[in-house]
Amino acid sequence: MTENITSLRRFVADQQFAELKTACMAMLAEAAKIPSVKMLSVKVLLVLAHTHLGEREKLAEALPLLEAQQDALDDDALCDLAAIYIVRHQLVQARLLLEDIVKRAPKHDLALARLAWCHMAQGESEKALLFFVRSLAIQPQRMAAQLNRIQLWITLYKKSLSRPNFYNNNGETKAQSVVDFSSSVVPIALEETLVCLSELKGITPEVLWQDYKRRFQRLQLHWWVVLEEYASAEQWLSADALMEEEDQAVYWGNEYAILLAEHDQHGIAESYLKELLKSFPMNISLMLLLSDLAQIQGMSVPAMSLIQRAIQHDKENCMLWVKLSAACLHHFDEKARHAAETACELADAMVAGVEHRTEKVALYRIQAKNALAMVESDAQNFEKAESLFLEVLEDSPYFLPALSGLGRQWMQQGYIDEAVSLFEKVKQIDPVQGISALINLRHFPEDDESLEKLEMTARLPSMEGSLRTSLLFQLASAWEKRKDYEKAFTLVTEANKASLRFLKYDSKKHRNSCARIRHAFSSSFYEHRLGCGVVSSLPVFVLGMPRSGTTLVEQIIAGHSAIFGAGELGIIPNVIQGLNRWERHVGSGREYPDCVDDIDPYVAQGIADNVLKELQTLAPDAKHIVDKLPHNFENIGLIKFLFPHARIISVRRDSRDIALSNYFTDYQAKHGGMGFAYDLTTIGEQLADHNLMMHHWKQIFPDQILEINYEDVVEDIEGSARKMLDYIGVEWQPSVLKFNELERSVKTASVWQVRQPLYKTSKAKWVNYLDMLDPLIKGTNAPIEFDEINMMTLPIPGLLSSGVDHFHKGELDDAEVCFKKMLHHNADHAACQYMLGLVYFNKKHMKEGIVLVESALNILPWKKEWREDLIKAYEATGQVEKAQALVKKRSDKKI
Repeated sequence: MTENITSLRRFVADQQFAELKTACMAMLAEAAKIPSVKMLSVKVLLVLAHTHLGEREKLAEALPLLEAQQDALDDDALCDLAAIYIVRHQLVQARLLLEDIVKRAPKHDLALARLAWCHMAQGESEKALLFFVRSLAIQPQRMAAQLNRIQLWITLYKKSLSRPNFYNNNGETKAQSVVDFSSSVVPIALEETLVCLSELKGITPEVLWQDYKRRFQRLQLHWWVVLEEYASAEQWLSADALMEEEDQAVYWGNEYAILLAEHDQHGIAESYLKELLKSFPMNISLMLLLSDLAQIQGMSVPAMSLIQRAIQHDKENCMLWVKLSAACLHHFDEKARHAAETACELADAMVAGVEHRTEKVALYRIQAKNALAMVESDAQNFEKAESLFLEVLEDSPYFLPALSGLGRQWMQQGYIDEAVSLFEKVKQIDPVQGISALINLRHFPEDDESLEKLEMTARLPSMEGSLRTSLLFQLASAWEKRKDYEKAFTLVTEANKASLRFLKYDSKKHRNSCARIRHAFSSSFYEHRLGCGVVSSLPVFVLGMPRSGTTLVEQIIAGHSAIFGAGELGIIPNVIQGLNRWERHVGSGREYPDCVDDIDPYVAQGIADNVLKELQTLAPDAKHIVDKLPHNFENIGLIKFLFPHARIISVRRDSRDIALSNYFTDYQAKHGGMGFAYDLTTIGEQLADHNLMMHHWKQIFPDQILEINYEDVVEDIEGSARKMLDYIGVEWQPSVLKFNELERSVKTASVWQVRQPLYKTSKAKWVNYLDMLDPLIKGTNAPIEFDEINMMTLPIPGLLSSGVDHFHKGELDDAEVCFKKMLHHNADHAACQYMLGLVYFNKKHMKEGIVLVESALNILPWKKEWREDLIKAYEATGQVEKAQALVKKRSDKKI
């Protein structure tokens, strides 16, 4: 019987769990012939098989029975029970069992190896290494232990690079006096493991042996990346044996790219994959990994384009459409919806095309439906989204994306208790993801183990890089809650520094932009632009520094029946982008804010009317609609130009609290966005820019902007609310004091706070970090310096449009005057050059006209109409060769 159980454990060693299950069930069928203790050992192994095979129901039924008989198990069976706990991520229970075994049997090599794995999984690399060394001294052919030992040595070497005090005076790690560790150990261990691997060839199942071989090769590749020996890695990758087979080349190319990303070398990874894609231009796996890299770096358009390229090669692939929907979400709403709907159609077609719904097809359908649910949720079609999420969970109760997606939606809608219950369920399936989600809802773990597990996960390398910054931000919040401010600040600083890898924030560029805005929107600008914009009190703008309390202010006033809180809208930034597009279209060489002096009353009214129409679609019956985009503090000049009677509420707060709140907030911004918020010095500079900007606006618009202090709102909510409603021009309603009960979605970083009654704990939090604010003080108090401003000023707006009107009416002299006036101030204005050229053509001044149109085309070579007019002018003046050359360029599609 002992031999039979040994053979069962051989299945475990060979990772053949289906075979283990079959053999155990066969033995248990003869239970009467087996001693009870031995029968228990078989039952433990059967439960281990259920665990590895993911048979949750059988596991839930059998495991409690085994635990009740734990005292009857021998050490080998207890070691197998520990393995069950390990697979279930119950590492504390596993360690307790294994430590007891090792005390009784110090040479139990499997218990030592499994105990080492527990320490490794809990981030205790030094202890894990010691136990692996002890295990291998007894059984050197335990290949999994050999590979884990190398992984740990690589991990320890990386730690030594980032932690100068990692070694003691003897060159050994402080936590490790038995194991001699240095960079030379890894190559030796690789050699030893390669020998062991060769010895196991033929006596280990081929599938498992190949897995060991791949793991070994990946460790070698990993070591080269750690040493930054990229040439060695790429020389190995370019070997004929790998490159001859596309699957092999792509597999190892992807592995190399992932390792590079884990070591914060995203640029090298991207470059390598693009080069590999040239060799295998139709390989979808490469396209998808490149897309993932682009998304991690915040480049949504390239990410989306790569998935679209993959779809061109496999249009019926449901999962590609699911990935496309996810890539487009939050950025390209219609494309995200189209992709999700296409995925659903393809999945439904697959279901209809098979007699029995296979597990794979069912998963496709679940993924597609969840993608559509995410789209509906993002569009705030909450009923549709909830219905879809619930359908997914009915088919698959443990499907994490649906549990998380519905939880986030309920949090956004203010159903906090319901969201908590979902995230508790997530926690049972994926502890780290669940704990992370609960921290976002300010449900902090009470035990140290959960926080340690979260920090360990945050430090595990991933495609995001060597650190998962979002988890570090959450850990900082948790430690701040525990009043360990030094630990909180250390973690959040580490998270911010890591986030800066993907950011391209330029504080000098921002400072120059603010200076140009102040210069463009001067008092004289408004004096010479009377009568522009529209008379409307519909828009209300709540603005200020991010984390100053804009969300709270909006929630309060939106509690009034006549006021609709629309959240953070991109309407005004979109107007600015529209102005920039127009300037590019006409080839003026200008952009916002320089170009505002060219907006005449007619254009201003058109822009303002379009803004009003867009606002009215959000709440047709509202008397006032609130846009609370904080950074509109930079756009007050444009707002007052379009809406002279717009109500503007500027929210102020203690600058130190604003700074720390930004510093502790994970905006998940990449390549811009809230890039200033990841460094205390740049936060200080932004605060100074904001203060100077608001000083400018108050001088230009005295007594027209209401300033509200966050601290005053906290101390006297009713008094502050009355002041704001009176300023907006509506009657008092007590309902505004119940702002946290308002039924509307919130999609800002303040999503949790606005669901709570007013609290005062956020006041003067900076006192807890007083000794850490030197960089903030430096940034705030530094002189505000910017480049010299050379900005042309047009005498009157609309010279181009006026000239075009005169031209179409045949008033050539008046048109000529308009175009010449513009060119006097802006000699390189392409559209005016072209139009003046047309005036000259009509006046038979062909030579002068040709020069102007040629110049215009040099600025905007893609203008087809301009090119055709120039060809006709060449032909009319006998310049046949020039005409033919331009026609040839057109046919060659070089223009």
